Formats: sequence, structure tokens, C-alpha cells
Amino acid sequence: MAITASRLRENVYRLLDQVIETGEALEIERNGHRLRIVVDDAPSKLGRLVERDTVVGDPEELVHLDWSDQWEP
Repeated sequence: MAITASRLRENVYRLLDQVIETGEALEIERNGHRLRIVVDDAPSKLGRLVERDTVVGDPEELVHLDWSDQWEP
């Protein structure tokens, strides 16, 4: 996310909190240069994973399912 220095000044505390919560760097454009605000101890990427539905049971049972009645060429 890249913002201007003016926008940083308007929302400095909210933006800093956002960087801390997400671990995503904040880029500021100033006089043709890019500055980055990053969290020194960013949360691990594995810690931010979203839980998904999983297959419960024996995976071999999925291999031997008969889908022929639902398949259409």
C-alpha cells in the first residue's frame, strides 16, 4: 500500500495500527522517493492463515468414487 506523506499525517495512528495488525508494510511517497514502515516483529505468515474446510476421512476413498453418472461430455 503506497500513500502520500499528507495522507500519513492525517491518519498516522490508524495507519500505524494497521501495519501492526496485518504485518503488511506501508509505503510513503515523498519527493520521488519511497519510504517503508514495517513491523520489526511481524506475525508469521502461518499464523495469519485462514482455516479452510478439509477432507475428513481416508483420502483413498475419494480416488475410488464413481462419478460416471454425473459426468456429461
